[in-house]
Amino acid sequence: MANNKILYICQQIMPYLPENEESSLCRQLSQAMQEHGNEIRTFMPRYGCVNERRNQLHEVIRLSGMNLIINDDDHQLIIKVSSIPSARIQIYFIDNDDFFSRKAVLTDEDGKEFEDNDARMMFFARGVLETVKKLQWRPSVVHCHGWFSAIAPIYLRNMFKDDPLLCDSKIVVALYEDKFSTPLNAELGEKLVNEGTPAEDVAKMKDTSYENLMRFVIDNVDGVVAGSEKADKALLDYARETGKKVLDYQSPETEGFFDNYDRFYEELF
Repeated sequence: MANNKILYICQQIMPYLPENEESSLCRQLSQAMQEHGNEIRTFMPRYGCVNERRNQLHEVIRLSGMNLIINDDDHQLIIKVSSIPSARIQIYFIDNDDFFSRKAVLTDEDGKEFEDNDARMMFFARGVLETVKKLQWRPSVVHCHGWFSAIAPIYLRNMFKDDPLLCDSKIVVALYEDKFSTPLNAELGEKLVNEGTPAEDVAKMKDTSYENLMRFVIDNVDGVVAGSEKADKALLDYARETGKKVLDYQSPETEGFFDNYDRFYEELF
């Protein structure tokens, strides 16, 4: 799929967060797909625990300053960027003091998930897509990693469905072992309706548990990737039942590992 444009929307990327299955794959895919001749843009949240000085983040003034309305409140969108010299790739960061200044990622020091994670997800997804529009960049594929990126496919299929830069993008979601245990804010569905998602579609979600949110996300994508061997089997089965293309889990040591991703993207068209 050389010379195409791939947007990676990532929950976490090493070295900005500790190395694990997900952060490592996001880092490696961005580099490998660029080396395969594709044009890449990669985004993640600028969590408060990301060390800006050590990782040499700096604000992109021309992209920052927009205000996004989330839950009827204005929140300033700040865009930062950092380079991974060894990979020759740039990572864009979505930042906002209200959502990402806390020195944590998705849970507090006791492991309790933040009550506003739904609003944080919405801001992150909107921030990425509005920034892509500002860049005047038309992605062929949008690949979302981790549940924190899960609102992006819903926005793409609804709020941004008529946008000339985003309306034709193929959408992929990668499932990992990580899940949230406490359902998100019960008003998430209402918020999505207020932002252009049809009420009858949102009603299918039933509740805001991990399983039901991700089923709704799968309804809005073209392909599903098992990023972890422990990815939810029921969700992968649901993806197949609903006719989505599925890339089963493969070890990073698999021969032709990245070639398989490139072919999977191509098969979406």
